[in-house]
Amino acid sequence: MTDDTPFTGDSRVLHRRAIRIPLPDEASELAFHRTMQTVADAQERKAKLMADPQTSVLEAYERQLEGIADSFEHALRDVVGEEYETIAHAYSSGRRNDGLAAMAAYLFEALWRFEQMSTITERTFFPVVLRYPRCDTVNVRFVNGHVTENAVLYESPAHSTEQLADRHEAQYHNESHWSQKQAARQIEANAQLVREAFPDPQESDFEERRSGGIVAAFGRRGSEFSSAVERVESNPDRFSETIDEPELVVESPVAKRTEREWLPDDAVVL
Repeated sequence: MTDDTPFTGDSRVLHRRAIRIPLPDEASELAFHRTMQTVADAQERKAKLMADPQTSVLEAYERQLEGIADSFEHALRDVVGEEYETIAHAYSSGRRNDGLAAMAAYLFEALWRFEQMSTITERTFFPVVLRYPRCDTVNVRFVNGHVTENAVLYESPAHSTEQLADRHEAQYHNESHWSQKQAARQIEANAQLVREAFPDPQESDFEERRSGGIVAAFGRRGSEFSSAVERVESNPDRFSETIDEPELVVESPVAKRTEREWLPDDAVVL
């Protein structure tokens, strides 16, 4: 693959793996904190859009996708640099195999898959982000399937293919708008969970930041959309050695547990 070859995706870099990113000092801690605040901002923006009757569910969903994609781009620029796309191509073609290139390829693959999500009728983004002493891990997972466990569900009449009688259609629209309002409240609360899980290093003790994290899920199946965020605990003793550049690691026990507990039997992790 050359730098000008169109990127077509390679899920092998994501499958059952996470990218471990060093956090050796306050500057890196602040960069990570800003990245996660971007994720929380995207949740809050989605909640506000969903509470607005003039905004479609799809537009709110796409704005959230854009916000999370922005968080990945922030992380890439902060750690890898502005040439992250070129470096990702170099990793994919075998011309580089260092940690920075691995991170570039990992998150660039995630960005590429985000671009596909708004056009796919059954797909769920199912990430796990964990804190450890002096590092974090980002486990990007995309699922062929619909996650309803632990999730708030809401309906989009614009995406429905059902042909209903006028009386039933009015009821369906009313119930859909009610589900959207309920979801907006929960999604706003989920944004606060993200903020609490990744506090500002200038306003918190190190002990508060040496473990913890979140698992999240959002996606759609036809006209039904879903969204969930849950705080989780990581094992602060998982890694015995510090690192000075990113590295690919196997998925965490938290990732395995949440896959087992959250996903339906017919779901497939890409």
